[in-house]
Amino acid sequence: RELIIYHSKPTIIEAIAGLSIAALFGVGISTAMQWSARLEKIIYPFLILSQTVPFIVLAPLLTVWFGFGIMPKIIVIALVCFFPITINLFDGFRSVDHDMKRFMISIGATKWQLFKFVTFPASLPSFFSGLKVAAAYCVLGAVVAEWIGTDRGLGILLIRSAKSYLIDRVFATIFIITLFSVIVVVIVEGIARIFIPWHFYKNNSNGRVS
Repeated sequence: RELIIYHSKPTIIEAIAGLSIAALFGVGISTAMQWSARLEKIIYPFLILSQTVPFIVLAPLLTVWFGFGIMPKIIVIALVCFFPITINLFDGFRSVDHDMKRFMISIGATKWQLFKFVTFPASLPSFFSGLKVAAAYCVLGAVVAEWIGTDRGLGILLIRSAKSYLIDRVFATIFIITLFSVIVVVIVEGIARIFIPWHFYKNNSNGRVS
């Protein structure tokens, strides 16, 4: 138990930090693309291109550049989580009701007011959908990043246990990794219910209001 707690702390810190940074950059870049069609044409291809680079190959380079500390691991996690957040939010921006946009423009709404009162609130369900996907990846991303080089973390504990044929410790570590991933997703779901409660008052599968 003490060994699991000892190695869990850095993994949790890396996962949360990487997910938070990915969310900040994802919101910023998606908003920039939504605000300017020229920026969209410039940035969007690079977003797709960024997913063609294997992160397991990029991680050693980050270790060379930033050392064996926490920074390269946070960067790897942010890169893993960045894409689903950015793409889902941008798709949310593009799926906003055009009739509502035209109505707001007809009553004199500025571009900023249109974004603040219509576009951004309507895109939040898509944002949280991408954030939940990223949340499911962030702990696993931290584990993979720790394989490159560290002395603490669930990733290095998993590797050491496997090489030592400590099967019970391997399964315990996998269980903890899975548990943390589920907890992070549940936390994101809870935050979504606070910020977009209207999204959860839709018709359920039986046609009744939930």
